[in-house]
Amino acid sequence: MTPPIIIQGGMGVAVSSWRLARAVSLTGQLGVVSGTLLPVVQTRRLQQGDPSADLRHAFDHFPIPEIADRVWREFYVPGGLPLGAPFKLTPLPTLESPRSLIELTVLACFAEVFLAKEGHTGPIGINLLEKIQLPTLPSLYGAMLAGVDYVLMGAGIPRSIPGILDAFSRSEPASLKIDIEGSAPDAPDALTHFNPRILFSTSAPALHRPRFLAIVSSATLALTLAKKSTGQVDGFVVEGSVAGGHNAPPRGALQLSASGEPIYGPRDLPDLPKFRDLGLPFWLAGAFSSRAKIDEARALGAAGVQVGTAFALCDESGIFPDLKRRLRELIRTGSARVHTDPLASPTGFPFKIAQLSQTLSDAVAYAKRPRICDLGYLRQLFRRPDGTVGYRCAAEPVADFVRKGGQESDTVNRKCLCNGLAATVGLAQTRHGETELPLITAGDDIAQLARFFRPDRDTYTAADIIHTLLNPSIA
Repeated sequence: MTPPIIIQGGMGVAVSSWRLARAVSLTGQLGVVSGTLLPVVQTRRLQQGDPSADLRHAFDHFPIPEIADRVWREFYVPGGLPLGAPFKLTPLPTLESPRSLIELTVLACFAEVFLAKEGHTGPIGINLLEKIQLPTLPSLYGAMLAGVDYVLMGAGIPRSIPGILDAFSRSEPASLKIDIEGSAPDAPDALTHFNPRILFSTSAPALHRPRFLAIVSSATLALTLAKKSTGQVDGFVVEGSVAGGHNAPPRGALQLSASGEPIYGPRDLPDLPKFRDLGLPFWLAGAFSSRAKIDEARALGAAGVQVGTAFALCDESGIFPDLKRRLRELIRTGSARVHTDPLASPTGFPFKIAQLSQTLSDAVAYAKRPRICDLGYLRQLFRRPDGTVGYRCAAEPVADFVRKGGQESDTVNRKCLCNGLAATVGLAQTRHGETELPLITAGDDIAQLARFFRPDRDTYTAADIIHTLLNPSIA
């Protein structure tokens, strides 16, 4: 498989939907679906009535029909829920998630990859976050059942993922060590387990082993992964601090600019000669959405670039159309702005937020939102004094977080990314007549996206981006 020049970023919750990934893959580049919260995304699509019937089509191709039928019966609402009706929730992931959630996660990841891959032979990847560990095993297996070609993972140190991919390709069980805050050095490891054979009445099939690309910000981490991972690492995406979503924290003591953003310095720049010395392909990410930047990256030894924000605002992305339109207007007028918020994410990592009215980027709107954690994908696991494991989220009600042993200072300005990102793609929850507001992430490159607009209108497609980036006459 020839390495792609362009990797489309796996963004947000369903921003990098199967439609976007498929459109990119049809051009011969690497389309990537976001694997984040897919059980939530797809059960809410079912409750909206599966209006395009795509999920019904994907479910019909799932190799374990009884699982697909159970999920359909539990969540499908003919014609969709009435306006303002709340979505039925999925179970919160835990160390011992119910079998129903495990099966739903396998099915959801299968369906997303299946739809992205259907009808062509181009490559499709799935992006997962190391910080969201509990659903990782069934997510990987579901994607592999659908023949995913690449797995991309960052926001942590995913040393064990290559070996898990090896095991699943042989239909063997796998385990994943889960990070537990406050565990003593001699405490037993907390593990999640997944055995493919529990899904099948007969033997589980052998599967294609996808290539694994680790998303990193430093050559030191890349070297660790290349040498100490449980299996083969096939390459790296080297992500800079101007990229959207979660950013690695600056090295050294945290310093903030006058606008309250983390200050990055020379120590945070990747050492590209060391990446070249690893002998593995790598792609540069973060404001590389121009032909000149691609040429620069390749001259530095990269196989190509990863592009996210430009694809987030193309026609095929999952961002709700009205939000997309409003952001495009800001780009056209030169008013688009992104703030790197050091506090917003419950993970503690800096998180980039596009500034747009009537979203959670507005301090007044954020202050009015009742704190609630009812999806739970970014909950932190911690060790209680009696040795048992608890779950808490810095964006949950402050009293709940403190009661569980958390520090009140850790809750300041934390935002519910799970609900905010779901609202961004038209899946906002409604409670007691109040609807969740969107939270949009984008990279610093958002101000430069007017280059992709067509002359007669403020829209563009994924294919337009690829043409612009690969056309030698467009710098």
